[in-house]
Amino acid sequence: MNLNEYVVLRVPSIDKAVVKKIRLTPRVRGGVEPVDMIAPTRTLDVNLTSVALNKNERSELKNDPESLTAGIMPMALHQPTRENDVDSVPAGGISWGLEAIGVPDSPYQGRGITVAVLDTGIDSSHPAFEGIDLIEKDFTGQGNGDGHGHGTHVAGTIFGKSVNGYRMGVAPGIKRALIGKVLDATGSGTTKQISEAILWAITEGANIISMSLGIDFPSMQARLVRDGYPDKVATSMALERYRENIMLFTKIGEMATSWASESQPVVLLAASGNESKRDLNPNHEIAASPPAAAGEIKAIGAVGKSDEGYYTAPFSNTNVELTAPGIDIISAAISGGFRKMDGTSMATPHVAGVLALWGEKILIEQDTFDTENLWMNVKFNASRNNFRKPYDGLDIGKGLVKAPRG
Repeated sequence: MNLNEYVVLRVPSIDKAVVKKIRLTPRVRGGVEPVDMIAPTRTLDVNLTSVALNKNERSELKNDPESLTAGIMPMALHQPTRENDVDSVPAGGISWGLEAIGVPDSPYQGRGITVAVLDTGIDSSHPAFEGIDLIEKDFTGQGNGDGHGHGTHVAGTIFGKSVNGYRMGVAPGIKRALIGKVLDATGSGTTKQISEAILWAITEGANIISMSLGIDFPSMQARLVRDGYPDKVATSMALERYRENIMLFTKIGEMATSWASESQPVVLLAASGNESKRDLNPNHEIAASPPAAAGEIKAIGAVGKSDEGYYTAPFSNTNVELTAPGIDIISAAISGGFRKMDGTSMATPHVAGVLALWGEKILIEQDTFDTENLWMNVKFNASRNNFRKPYDGLDIGKGLVKAPRG
């Protein structure tokens, strides 16, 4: 990663004259009538490039009201705090997370909704993804597929079909999924890759974008120290880039929301991160990291379940919008089978799946929907009931996400 390399984002112009009206066919539950996909109606007019800039060139671009620059930073997977293989699952069983959010009581399955998973890729040969139109794009240079396993697990929670009678997916009725491989086999990537992938997903028709990654600030600071910068100087330089990239993700989120209101609904989700240490001290909390900390990107926290009720996972970062199950989550593993993981990365796909269920419900009832309508239905139907008290509102947001009933 070249320290002189920057992402340059040109602010788009919104040309309402080229926006096409979408006519949606009313949906019929039970598979009687084919379900149309929501497709993009125009190209997102965005110029995102990466260029080497000297100090004077950066200064000129910062004074350009139509441009935004951000130094490229490393991105890293929110590594699961615990994971292990699962030898067998009960036939006819269901993930406890799906039960907690009310999936068994919902008649919806996410039909007609397109979801994007920006992660380590996917093992498309897993039986959980049979019959799904998986549109893959690699941003890492390693090629499609999943050499890590995290992306496959996340995708399984969102839209995986039942395997051996075990239900893992919140929205198995999703027929079209965009798989952006933004992290390599080690779980590493860059802010450039994730920025490009978000814009790709939007222009490919994503209604929901799920991300379980964050800026790797410690890695950036450590690299600068290795390059000979004094510790305080390295920290300051890394902080400057950190701020720049929060602004970059915020601008991309704002552009996505603005464009979506003209053509297609799209909600961006990101895991809040797993760096908090409440198990050592209740006050050892860390705020959500970018991109979850950016405007228009919804931060998701993780909860577990005990006999006394739901509780914030000790590792879950704070300042979140919603929470979902994130402990002992069983989903798809690479090369087939199942794997159990803990993390906010496991919570976020539960919310992505519930958004798809609500999207189908709204389409059936109204024939159309927009970003705000979709998000508000999900947000304000979340519940703080059955949480172990006392709880901190910053840790759980509006509460546990809930699937829509009929």
